[in-house]
Amino acid sequence: MSPKPTLADPAAPLAGTRAPRWLLPAELAEPDPTRPRPRRTVRDWVVDVLLFTGAVLVGLDAWAEQPPYYADATPTWMLTVDPWVGVASCLALWWRRRFPLALAIALVPALMLAGTALGASMVAVFNLAIRRDWLPASLVTVAYLVPTLHFSALHPPPDASRSMALAFIGVAYLVPLSWGMATRARRQLILGLRRDAARQRQEHQRRLADTRRAERERIAREMHDVLAHRISLLSLHAGGLAYRTTQAQAGAGLPLAAGEIREAADVIRDAAARALDELAEVLAVLRDAPAAAAAAPQPRLTDIARLVAEARAAGQRVSFEMVCAPGTAEALRPATQRTVYRTVQEGLTNARKHAPGAPVEVRVDAAPGPGVSVTVSNPVPPGPHGGPGAGAGLTGLAERVALDGGTVEHGVVDGSFRLTARLSWPA
Repeated sequence: MSPKPTLADPAAPLAGTRAPRWLLPAELAEPDPTRPRPRRTVRDWVVDVLLFTGAVLVGLDAWAEQPPYYADATPTWMLTVDPWVGVASCLALWWRRRFPLALAIALVPALMLAGTALGASMVAVFNLAIRRDWLPASLVTVAYLVPTLHFSALHPPPDASRSMALAFIGVAYLVPLSWGMATRARRQLILGLRRDAARQRQEHQRRLADTRRAERERIAREMHDVLAHRISLLSLHAGGLAYRTTQAQAGAGLPLAAGEIREAADVIRDAAARALDELAEVLAVLRDAPAAAAAAPQPRLTDIARLVAEARAAGQRVSFEMVCAPGTAEALRPATQRTVYRTVQEGLTNARKHAPGAPVEVRVDAAPGPGVSVTVSNPVPPGPHGGPGAGAGLTGLAERVALDGGTVEHGVVDGSFRLTARLSWPA
């Protein structure tokens, strides 16, 4: 984990400081797959009780004056059903979360019958503005405002002017509407931030997985380039010893002298030791030891001559020519020099496996303008030939060269297999 926030996870503080589920409204709580719909949380129950109590208090305040000041303007039966309609309206608020729009519409005629339904209608407007878009909430609010404003204009309270009565009705519905819209916008913002945070966490995990996969592929190519070269040298020397011994036993050749056996054994031991050392360097990377990997010396252009010398010591006929402009070792990046080295190494390894005994020509040209060109060629022997291998060396080499902005070409040209890599010169 990075010690400081990055662009990959800017909303990490939000996710890390998330409130517990019992404090969140049901709409913002984490979904429970075992339940068909979200259950009320502790916070939901507290809000429901407060809104219900507020609606009841407003209704009681409207019923406190008996008979009401508008008694002469309403039928007697409306005054009789007024408290019962108000009670039913307040009780209906407990279903406001499941049926916000239906409840708000149903309370429009209830408000026309009973003044005690005023508090419940205000809560219905607030609830609808939270749970539905602004258009249905605004239309329902207009449905409340038109009859109540008309009634207040015709029958204002005796202790208030007509303008004050109209202002009270407007505030009674526009404030819950505005408050509900603001609450809805805030909840949508929180949900959007959480979705963005979750998406960014997934994207961050995906990038980490891609990075790990790319690193594994790079290590696999490195292991192939290094170990295939060393093991092919071991196989070549062991095969030579076995062939000479078999010829001597059959009387078709001279037996190996002690000096020849010692020289071959030294070469095999040296190649095996180098293979183990290079394998340890790769394993150090796999074990998350970047310091050890960074300390390991990387092959450069000057090491190609040693690589060719090892191949010649193993009995491979190699002609080598390197034409480099002055200052090439300083101008080329270490990664580019390593790619050139690995290209020659892969070419020699393929020649040993697929064309044993065939002469190999290696040429390296490096100069500003044309760039770096590496060519490894060998005649294709008649008949089927080829040693063991995964067949992924050239594919891995092409990927390695492509990372350095170069190209790789390989194939049979005029009876010879030719591997050519071209890399651009640094600007």
